[in-house]
Amino acid sequence: MLDPGERALVPTGIAVSIPEGFAGFMQPRSGLASRHGISIVNTPGLIDSHYRGEIKVILVNLDSKEPFHVRRGEKVCQLVIQKVEHARFTEVEKLDPTERGAGGFGSTGK
Repeated sequence: MLDPGERALVPTGIAVSIPEGFAGFMQPRSGLASRHGISIVNTPGLIDSHYRGEIKVILVNLDSKEPFHVRRGEKVCQLVIQKVEHARFTEVEKLDPTERGAGGFGSTGK
């Protein structure tokens, strides 16, 4: 059971073998979010191609009043498999300028 505001590491009972060049992303289910306020703390949760253990998800109950009972076999998240690129980084003294620059949250005015 997840009380209001509580989070817990929930085992899924599933292990997968994700191919090299791909990654899995655990994402919340919109129905649980809208009806019960259930989400994933680190959404999307990343599963890299080298991980072979059981998939677990960190659920959080964002509802302010009602507890949520996690039941065996219930669909509490969804796994999306995507191709990922491996970038090579080069250390530089200064970054190339852009119109946005270092402007953060809300800086684009949209």
